[in-house]
This record gives sequence, structure tokens and C-alpha cells, in this order.
Amino acid sequence: MLTALLSSLQKRQEQEQEQEQEQSDVRAATANDAMADIQVWEVTEPYLDLHCQLGEGPFYEEETHSLRFVDIISHRIHTVDLAAGPSSLHTLELDTTVAVTADIEGVDPREKLAVGLKYGLAILDRKTGKYEYVYKFTDSVKPQGVTTDFERTRANDGAADPHGRFWLGSMTDFNLGDFQPEGGLFLFGPSSKSGLFKAGLTIPNALGFSPDNRTLYFTHTTDNKVYAYDYDLETGAATNERVVYTHPGPGSPDGFRVDVEGNIWHAFYGGGCVLKIDPATGSILGKVVLPTSNITCTQFVGTELFITSASDDAAAGGEQSKALGGAVFKVDVGVKGLPLFKYKQ
Repeated sequence: MLTALLSSLQKRQEQEQEQEQEQSDVRAATANDAMADIQVWEVTEPYLDLHCQLGEGPFYEEETHSLRFVDIISHRIHTVDLAAGPSSLHTLELDTTVAVTADIEGVDPREKLAVGLKYGLAILDRKTGKYEYVYKFTDSVKPQGVTTDFERTRANDGAADPHGRFWLGSMTDFNLGDFQPEGGLFLFGPSSKSGLFKAGLTIPNALGFSPDNRTLYFTHTTDNKVYAYDYDLETGAATNERVVYTHPGPGSPDGFRVDVEGNIWHAFYGGGCVLKIDPATGSILGKVVLPTSNITCTQFVGTELFITSASDDAAAGGEQSKALGGAVFKVDVGVKGLPLFKYKQ
């Protein structure tokens, strides 16, 4: 009797797995059909062949017409003068992981930046490389009774909002085994709503806003979903969570930027591409094909889209992907992006 029961359960599990795989295949096929007639840009050469381990967080520094971005694993902030070109590359190396940067309202970005580091949000002196935390993950959750071990986590992606507050994700740090749902999305700023916004996340990723600033977008990589929230322009409250895009593969959603028409230009880690997504319908309007697999984030400079990537040392995407993993790419996509907000101290 027991043997028959176990056999029946095993068959049921196998049937359920087959059904899940069939549904996944259908979603992927549907997505491929939907992309058959979209606009496609193909990039074959890097703008900066830098071999970052985990290139991320591109940010256009308008005051200096520069692009800066980070290499999280290598603890580096790279900056290139776009007028002078790749030969102008300058690198600042810190003593900790650096995941994201932002300009500070009223402060020369050549002097100081807001940065997401190991323990939270800090102000970085770019000339000395010294930094001081202004908000730490552990301090922000004490009033809420959260007991996360923040020695195990680090900052990931984030962004300032229209009120000048900073949204910052946390996730399992490197070299601690598989990523765990011990991360969260935090809101830092002089507000009663400051603190842990969403808990139990594994890889919280990019944030951005619609052109009218009334919608906040947030990507949770592990869910393969882009979420949207109603954003109150008076109070800064984010409510009414819903899903605006679910990715069927290949790859997983990483970082993004929003263009002036309200479309999301989303990088896909392991997918070798950037997709132009209409968040109103969830449909794919365009695709940028890259020569390496692990695409991490995007940033507009005029109508040019700059794209960061991570290494592909295992050559999961082929030998060319391995050779160009960690490079920065650019392509003119014919539309401008929304400017990113500055952090207010």
C-alpha cells in the first residue's frame, strides 16, 4: 500500500513539473512571437572594453558630461568624460562594495556623491575616497523589530525619488553561498515613512519613475517581475502594488531606465539584451542585442543608451560573451531618457 502511494505521489509530482514546464514554454513562445515585429538594434563592439567583474549603476553626470558606473565586486567607481572619450577613464577604488551612486542636490558631483555601500547609504568624498554613513540598514529597522543579520548583506541597486529621499535595496553579500530572501527595499530620508519598505527579498534591483512621477517602478530579479506603485507627489507614499511585466526568459531582469515616452529600457542578466517595455500593457516594443550575456543596467545620455555588463568567465554565452563580459556598450535608440533625481541631505 505504501509503495503504491509513493508511486502515485511521484507520478503526480512529475505531471505537475511537466505542466509547469509546458506553461513556461508557452509563455516563452508567446513572448518570442510578440517580438517578431519589434524594432531591433544590434551592438557588436564595446564602447569601453573594461572587463568589470560586475559592472552596474551607470549614472549620467550632467555637470561634467561624464558617465560614471561601478564594479561592485571590485569596489570601484569608474568615470569617463564623454567628450574626451574612453581614454579619459578614471577609477576610484574603495575598501568596500559600492553598488550605486547618485548626485547630491546643491553639491558639485566632482566633490561628493551619495553611494550605496555594504551597510547602507553613505556620502563619499571623491577626492579622498573617504565616506561616512548617513543611514544604515540596521538602524533603520530597529523601530520595526526586524532582526536581520546585516553582516550577511550588502547594498544593491537604488535611486533617489522626487522628494530627494533614497530607495536602496539590500541582498546577500558575496561568498556566502546561495542568495537568500534576507534582503529588503529601504527608504532613507527625513520622513516618517523612512525605513524598511519591503522585506523578504532576494535580489531587489532597479527603481525608476514614470514621466509624471506618479508611478514608481521596482524590479525584483528573483521574481522575474517589474512592479509598479502609485506614488503620491505630496506625501511620497508608494501604494497599490501591482505587476506590470513578467519576464518568461531567457535571462532575468536587472537594471533599467525610463524614457521620456514612459517606456522602460530593461537589461537582462543572462539574456544578452535590453528590452524596451511598455509598462501600460506589458508588451515589448524593442530589443537591443548585445554580444555578451550578462547585461546589467542602462543609462540615457541624450538619445544614446549606455549599457553595463558583468563578466561571463564560464563562457555560458559563448567565447565572444566571455571576451566582452564586463564591457560598457552604447547605441543610439532615437529617444531621450528621463533625468535621474538627486539625493537631498
